[in-house]
Amino acid sequence: MTETSCKGDHGHEYDVVVIGGGSGGLAAAKEAAKHGAKTMCLDFVKPSPAGTTWGLGGTCVNVGCIPKKLMHQAGILGESFSDAREYGWKLASEGHDWGKMVEQIQNHIGSLNFGYRTTLREKNVTYVNAYGRFKDKNTIIATKKNGQEQVITTDKVVVAVGGRPSYPDAPGAKECCITSDDIFSKPEAPGKTLCVGASYISLETAGFLTALGFDTAVAIRSIPLRGFDQEVAEKIVKYMGEHGTRFLRDSQPTVFEKQEDGKIKVTFENTMFGNTFEETFDTVVCAVGRDAVTEGLDLPAAGVEFNPKNGKIACVDEQTNVDNIYAIGDVLDTRQELTPVAIKAGVRLMRRVFADTPYKEKMNYDLVPTTVFTPLEYGTIGMSEELAVETYGADNVECYVSYFKPLEWTLNHEEHKGVPVRGDNACYVKLITNLADDERVVGFHYLGPNAGEVTQGYAVAMKMGATKKDFDETVGIHPTVSEEFTILEITKRSGIDPTKKGC
Repeated sequence: MTETSCKGDHGHEYDVVVIGGGSGGLAAAKEAAKHGAKTMCLDFVKPSPAGTTWGLGGTCVNVGCIPKKLMHQAGILGESFSDAREYGWKLASEGHDWGKMVEQIQNHIGSLNFGYRTTLREKNVTYVNAYGRFKDKNTIIATKKNGQEQVITTDKVVVAVGGRPSYPDAPGAKECCITSDDIFSKPEAPGKTLCVGASYISLETAGFLTALGFDTAVAIRSIPLRGFDQEVAEKIVKYMGEHGTRFLRDSQPTVFEKQEDGKIKVTFENTMFGNTFEETFDTVVCAVGRDAVTEGLDLPAAGVEFNPKNGKIACVDEQTNVDNIYAIGDVLDTRQELTPVAIKAGVRLMRRVFADTPYKEKMNYDLVPTTVFTPLEYGTIGMSEELAVETYGADNVECYVSYFKPLEWTLNHEEHKGVPVRGDNACYVKLITNLADDERVVGFHYLGPNAGEVTQGYAVAMKMGATKKDFDETVGIHPTVSEEFTILEITKRSGIDPTKKGC
């Protein structure tokens, strides 16, 4: 690799050091180097309490979006057998091979890790596998796995250290449980599993484990998918419950105990009535939240202010309270923990800082689309119904709703515990508009197959200020699930039944 000289006359070794080699950090480092900045990227993964570690690329690639969606796809393929039979295919299954799936997924992740290292070298970014901490606002101490330390001086710093799962405050949690850091590379099948928490990570994990044939339960202390539309969240729980996932509502684990046979006995407290009960599991996955990986970064040494409760950093346009230090991605306080958000924020930040031509585009955190990959996928943009009512008042909020069944599901009449596997009204759409603003669409909610693909395009429309009339003027593609949004007529306030009686 050809060593570049510093872009500025600042007397430091580097123009910028990026601490963190996840999606945001890699994007920022490559963009800085693209504009001629002498750039270093530090990345170091501390093992999880269960001993799991991984390579360059951060949460999304190694223990997040990528393996999660691949396991979700494995579950979908298994559930599709019943559909295929109804379409005339003669299929026989030998069951699911957990080890084979994990091996294939980890091989794919390994290829991505290698690719990232190669790309950094090609982009002229100096990569060091070391843990960075501040000595002062312009000095970083990089500690390698063998304990060797390197002192680095830099004009600017981008903190992109991301987050890691937190554990319940209960005896035995770290000793007995694993998290999303561990489940995707777990070499042996998880067996009977408890997912602790009502986060999207918990529900997604429970969903694919159930689909793969494992006895799976979810412990929910209060409400599912906090921050998301609660009507949709409850529909997800209902669908998952009807399709095999067991939900322990109003239940909070208080003690985890490893048994002689290796199983885990969990003591629960019912948060409504205060009574306790016990159950034993082969595997317990904790998904109760995430904290920023700023412990050990020594932010006070650089004068950077942060939230002591979760370690996250407050920023204005990715700028911390220290003039030369920035932060992007999951480490930001009150921002979305999403890979594309971190990438876009990192690229735009580095353009503003290093581009020779004036660049002023800042990251816009409004109307960010996302998808929850539960068995019945959930795509959403903008406000929940609760937030819309809180923001605009109930009289100014209109909710257009519809239930439907995808055409592809119509031939499957199999049942699970008396409930059709492919129910006539299992899927749901909701469009929320602001009556006081020409019915501008402020909330988009889709519950059904291929939610990510369906939702993405509508995010463009909402970014451009789409109104309900714009949706009405658009001709749908038939027969698709997405066309439902172009023919919505029934509102909640009308009292008309939005369920379908036929195709």
